[in-house]
Amino acid sequence: MPLKAIEVSYAISEAVKLADVDVVSAYPITPQTHIVERLSSIIANGELDAEFILVESEHSAMSACIGASAVGARTFTSTSSQGLALMSEMLYIASGLRLPIVMAVANRALSAPINIWNDHSDIMAQRDCGWIQLFAENGQETFDMILQAYRIGEDKRVHLPVCVNLDGFILTHVIEPIDIPDESEVRKFLGKKFEPLFRLHPDNPITMGPVGHPDIYTEVKKSQEETLLGSKKVILEVWNEFEKIFGRRYTPIKSFLVDDADVLFLLMGGISETATLAIEELRRDGVKAGLLALKLWRPFPFEELFSAVKNAKVLIVIDRAISFGGPPGPVYSEVRSALYDKNGFLQIHGFVIGLGGRDVKVENFLEAYERAKKGEQKPGRAEIIGLRE
Repeated sequence: MPLKAIEVSYAISEAVKLADVDVVSAYPITPQTHIVERLSSIIANGELDAEFILVESEHSAMSACIGASAVGARTFTSTSSQGLALMSEMLYIASGLRLPIVMAVANRALSAPINIWNDHSDIMAQRDCGWIQLFAENGQETFDMILQAYRIGEDKRVHLPVCVNLDGFILTHVIEPIDIPDESEVRKFLGKKFEPLFRLHPDNPITMGPVGHPDIYTEVKKSQEETLLGSKKVILEVWNEFEKIFGRRYTPIKSFLVDDADVLFLLMGGISETATLAIEELRRDGVKAGLLALKLWRPFPFEELFSAVKNAKVLIVIDRAISFGGPPGPVYSEVRSALYDKNGFLQIHGFVIGLGGRDVKVENFLEAYERAKKGEQKPGRAEIIGLRE
């Protein structure tokens, strides 16, 4: 198929249409609004036979998706920032009820102060909500991951909600060339229409989400955890099949010039492509640098991380959110914990960059490298790159 120049938000809507969803429920919030605006037009024009549910808040949007998914409908929603925070209560219910809802999160800074621009503070506040979480770095990955999310979440071995993260404005509002496949190819990839493991139906009454007394709650949570961890096998299977059909390869950690690297950067999202330019500049200066871009955040790709860093001497973790009062950032905290006792010779440094939409430039990565080389990071402190004096 020829590439189509399209706004990434609209490309998400096209992916949702190709997935033939039954219900879309969302509330507008910058910068995700174009996604659901476009979907409302697609549904109103009869291009997609689905219900678009107008709600008064993001909490209600997720509640509507939960109800729709519980009766067996393929559902979609999207949100950002404070909207995701308002959804928080229902996110845990969606995963606890094992409902394969798909959500696109246009990552945006949390207030206060009010800020509509990109960082990862919104999703990092929800990292333990029990959802499978993917991170895209460009429009094509975002489009592909929406389709992958339905195949992954609806697999009967998984049956969990899936969140696709993309940088607000940096991706949502840009026009990129995207390969949008034929409907027949998508049908081949997604297979049969969604058939849930269990559904609410008057002909076969069941109970969902009853009280979990102390004598069962721990076991329920253990089962949920094992299912989330086990979803990784399915994710890898889906990515392999996606490559066979569409020719694009996905891995839990995307690598760039890693094989002989002494110094590795690890990060997520759209700034990964900027980081490659910094890697190339460091290489020209004789530094054996490489890049690791996390695509799979939950379940966390432990084995792939261990393999990727086995020959490195320095690992520089870049966060787009602060863990207030804790380690520099949530990604740094998890990576450092994962690598504890795995590589005694690996120096791990953490830096925070690009908060609230501040531009992330090549020189910011070069500064992180210089500061890591000098050992300037103070233990337990959020070292921020690009901080004004």
